[in-house]
Amino acid sequence: MKFDVAIVGSGLAGLSVALHLAQSRTVAIISKRALQDGASNWAQGGIAAVLDSGDSHDQHIEDTLVAGAELCDESATRFIVEHGREAIEWLISQGVPFTRDANAELGFHLTREGGHSQRRIIHAADATGHAVQMTLEEKVRSHPNITLFEHHCAIDLIMSDKLRGKVESKTAAAQARCLGLYVQDEQSGKVLTFAAQHTVLATGGAGKVYLYTTNPDTASGDGIAMAWRAGCRVSNMEFIQFHPTCLYHPYAKSFLITEAIRGEGGLLKLPPEAGVDAGTRFMPMHDQRAELAPRDVVARAIDFEMKKRGIDYVHLDISHKPAAFLIEHFPTIYARCLELGIDITTGPIPIVPAAHYTCGGVVTDLQGRTDLPGLYAVGETACTGLHGANRLASNSLLECLVIGRACAGDIEQRELAPLPDLPDWDESRVTNADEEVVIAHNWDELRRFMWNYVGIVRTTKRLERAQHRIALLKEEIDEYYRHFRITHDLLELRNLVDVASLIVNSALSRRESRGLHFSRDYPDTLPKAMPSVLTPPRR
Repeated sequence: MKFDVAIVGSGLAGLSVALHLAQSRTVAIISKRALQDGASNWAQGGIAAVLDSGDSHDQHIEDTLVAGAELCDESATRFIVEHGREAIEWLISQGVPFTRDANAELGFHLTREGGHSQRRIIHAADATGHAVQMTLEEKVRSHPNITLFEHHCAIDLIMSDKLRGKVESKTAAAQARCLGLYVQDEQSGKVLTFAAQHTVLATGGAGKVYLYTTNPDTASGDGIAMAWRAGCRVSNMEFIQFHPTCLYHPYAKSFLITEAIRGEGGLLKLPPEAGVDAGTRFMPMHDQRAELAPRDVVARAIDFEMKKRGIDYVHLDISHKPAAFLIEHFPTIYARCLELGIDITTGPIPIVPAAHYTCGGVVTDLQGRTDLPGLYAVGETACTGLHGANRLASNSLLECLVIGRACAGDIEQRELAPLPDLPDWDESRVTNADEEVVIAHNWDELRRFMWNYVGIVRTTKRLERAQHRIALLKEEIDEYYRHFRITHDLLELRNLVDVASLIVNSALSRRESRGLHFSRDYPDTLPKAMPSVLTPPRR
């Protein structure tokens, strides 16, 4: 199959690129599951942008730089912040039902989240991502130039210097370009060949590399791993943001409690298991910004209190607010908690930190261009430099919109050229049920030791243990991949192991503590902030 543009991923970044391009290009959207099954659909809080005259670009930029622990790329931050309003206006024009406020300047309610000096988060109650995704999905499904491939799993990129039977010189190899990718249809098991003038990776982050995460099951770092294997640089992978407040309940999987709960006055307190200190508010003892401190500060404070007292969770209490206010502003959280026997209008919510956002990713410029011609990366898959060492709340969806539009603009300016015929996938390998059991065991082992050794607080010894285990796992997985028929679990495990290796190697290269990376062996912060950039070996 041949398309002008193949987009891997169906979150806000991918759908934005598709809709901006569809008037002039044929577009394929390849989604591992249904369109709405990615992390964008789960986003609760909202989108940060300067939408009020009492706010300013400089204030938003400053808040972003402070949260990012001086590691943000200032030019990238300014570009994204200054294009924020037009991105929001585009969403409004598409029909996204943001929560209205007749007294607000723009007519929409703005909330505030940790790290923000102003109310600048536009939202649709507490289900912003879902509202945006459903609106854009309707547009995408009805567009004649967009073809959807749901339940299709990307395998690997097709590079011009690796075409079967073709020998390239070193000079030609240096100019290798992406020509498309191989994709498995999960229902039939058949591998399809997609040829594309331009391929856009918008596969989200890699939260599933950890045992506890707020991310959906699709977040297995596919785009980051594929780009790395193809020859792209990857940056800042040690900065994994652990969201401070994930619902703690045996029947609740990966349910996030939005930052806006704290923005609207929610307080973190010790639970009954803390004994005489039960009910004590602890954040003021860790940071003067208390509950409104950036996520890395709050997550470490909770982690500290849990380990110090031997407790499994802490409480987030907003029950002092009027019940009508909570039900209006947080209907999704109210309903889900009530299903589990927790009434947020009368009592606290049990929470724990969980892996939430991958701040690093594939190195790109502000048009989403990677190191390889024909290949782009946008959203959580990419590293533009906006997030630095810690993402400021609600900047992620903003980045998806702004860079997605810029990426589409860059692709539109490029001339279309004939695509070569690409070789089919080798379907001769066999399935082995015994090996599939081992793959499941390896998946569980990887996520557990990443949680134990490469979590909120790290040491060099723990990281080296993880590095050793990853090397052994990678050897096994590469063996399966070479000899057995591919499966969904094998593809995701292969990508997660590659991403885990990138996280650990990046963490070992940083001999300081900064933002989301805290090392007991290097507790101080160095005078100059430098990104960690990993370059793949020559292919």
